Amino acid sequence: MAHARPHLERFVAEGAHGDMAWMANGVERRGNPLLLWPQVRSVIMLGVNYADDGDPLAALRQPARGAISVYATRNDYHAVIKKRLKRFACWLVARGGGDVKVFVDTAAVMEKPLAVAAGLGWQGKHTNVVSRQFGSWLFLAAIFSTLDLPADDPEPDRCGSCRACLDICPTAAFPAPYRLDARKCISYLTIEHKGPIPMHLRGAIGNRVFGCDDCLAVCPWNKFAQAAHDTALATRAVLREARLAELVGLDDARFRALFAGTPVKRTGRERFVRNVLIAIGNSRDAGMAGDVEALLADASPLVRGAAIWALAMLDRARLRKAAAVRRDGEQDPSVQTEWRAALDEKLSGAML
Repeated sequence: MAHARPHLERFVAEGAHGDMAWMANGVERRGNPLLLWPQVRSVIMLGVNYADDGDPLAALRQPARGAISVYATRNDYHAVIKKRLKRFACWLVARGGGDVKVFVDTAAVMEKPLAVAAGLGWQGKHTNVVSRQFGSWLFLAAIFSTLDLPADDPEPDRCGSCRACLDICPTAAFPAPYRLDARKCISYLTIEHKGPIPMHLRGAIGNRVFGCDDCLAVCPWNKFAQAAHDTALATRAVLREARLAELVGLDDARFRALFAGTPVKRTGRERFVRNVLIAIGNSRDAGMAGDVEALLADASPLVRGAAIWALAMLDRARLRKAAAVRRDGEQDPSVQTEWRAALDEKLSGAML
């Protein structure tokens, strides 16, 4: 935990479009904590270690399983950390007076630049905060206070010439060091993006069904990170070992039950099953073609569209038979586009 003076730095937030347009709303407030709360005099930044005790990329070598980002295989950090922040904030007010506001990724707060200014770490080339003690595995949260607390020294950039995080990205989402094109980021595509995943990026997603840890996992500073032992944020083994054949059959009730209390639940069943279908298509396991074909009749156009693509990857003869029954009756424009792409021999050949 460290302190930063909000009036010493002005942080600039870049605008965004589409599903990330919320970032452009109130961009001035994001760039200056004083505009969010004029009374703030100090920002107390908290970093919570969530380093895993295994290989974060191990699931990528098991194509029959769904790879879920490390942070999402446990209880939702928003709820866990906010309770602790509130307890600390109450202690701070009781001891020092003043007023406080607490934020855990819930307002127009630029947590990463503030964490750097407070000395928790530096913003690495993958745009995430890197700590000498915990590597890339940090949850960030903030307490705004009206107390005039002494500021900690900012942490210098220690990335040097390393490019590991940039070079491993499956979709080449880093146009330059310290810059991320969210439109190509697998975490954005599988979590925030509400529509069909662009066809030219589907193959690179592999079996990642929620988020991506590649750029975090390869950071050399992780060698200093010790596995987190916070029982409230303990990994759920069932989520680390989830098989695609089981995930693809989730209806809304079973989806909510399986992911209750985790960040995955907020994404919703439709987007999650869309991701699972992309992963199944990439697996090339024709044994799951029957489960995929069943979803051609799903109530969600997003799921139906992804099922078409997945079936094209697994069994084209089966796809053509299904098209004879289902294609003419399809009313959704996005699903019609999927049918055209899947049945177009020239495009399908490129997909395969």
